[in-house]
Amino acid sequence: MKILVTGGAGFIGANFVYYELEHHHEDEIVCLDNLTYAGNLETLKEAFDNPKFRFVKGDIADREFVFDLFEKEKFDIVVNFAAESHVDRSIEDPEIFVKTNVMGTTTLLDAAKKYGVKRYHQVSTDEVYGDLPLDRTDLFFTEETPIHTSSPYSSAKAAADLFVLAYHRTYGLPVTISRCSNNYGPYHFPEKLIPLIISRALNDETIPVYGTGENVRDWLYVEDHCSAIDLIIRNGRVGEVYNIGGHNERTNLEVVKTILRALGKPETLITFVTDRKGHDLRYAIDPTKIETELGWKPKYTFDTGIPVTIDWYLNHREWWENIINGEYQNYYEKMYGNR
Repeated sequence: MKILVTGGAGFIGANFVYYELEHHHEDEIVCLDNLTYAGNLETLKEAFDNPKFRFVKGDIADREFVFDLFEKEKFDIVVNFAAESHVDRSIEDPEIFVKTNVMGTTTLLDAAKKYGVKRYHQVSTDEVYGDLPLDRTDLFFTEETPIHTSSPYSSAKAAADLFVLAYHRTYGLPVTISRCSNNYGPYHFPEKLIPLIISRALNDETIPVYGTGENVRDWLYVEDHCSAIDLIIRNGRVGEVYNIGGHNERTNLEVVKTILRALGKPETLITFVTDRKGHDLRYAIDPTKIETELGWKPKYTFDTGIPVTIDWYLNHREWWENIINGEYQNYYEKMYGNR
């Protein structure tokens, strides 16, 4: 099969590219990414050595470009990771989130419909459900939980999900959606919580923590997320939503302290800062549906995944240091400037 992976130079998309290349040698992977600030071509360096992998630079919201690509490539499966995803950035500038997350998605849907894609998969987020109270640990997000967004980011992702489901009902497009909890692991962009803690702690810099740090997230190791998506695009029921989570809830403060202990750094590095506007209290996913229907189980717990993640960052300092100093943005020109 030929699989289009949009946003494949980002954190989860790149990990999915590597997962597919490793587990499905017969498939061809085309990665489409616009290489905005969070897209890093260095992340895909090893993939370029694989003859089954190709990279295309472009914007999923550019209809002419997208339709030309679909006509030329005749994709069997589309997996859409491409999205603006940082909540803080969405609060400052919502417009780009609408353009990429909503208009980009509808452009891909139109192309998938016109060119007969066999499966369109939308990678969404548990943030479309809003949040849960801290004092109700018995409550979890299920696929039937009503959408109740808190930020421009989650609103744009929810809008995209509704378009995906509408294209299935109205046009019969074969679609699936996955909604995952917070991911962590290799190639995570350093502005996000876990890599931010690691990079700053290694440099003995202060660790900013929103509010009192009591907000709870359900953490999912990125390889487990990729294995779930792989099952869904191959065996998931068309028109269905699947929640992906690992029952690994931790407060933000617990996450920070766990990493500081692992690195042998003092908790005095922690600095509490003004809380984020509309900050969701707790995310917690019930993954029963994907476990019972598709037999998915996460391989990693938070306690086993965090040491692996920390080791990766310790062994790949150049990768994240290039991001922090901006050098990564020159990588595309190094790769393609003279071609």
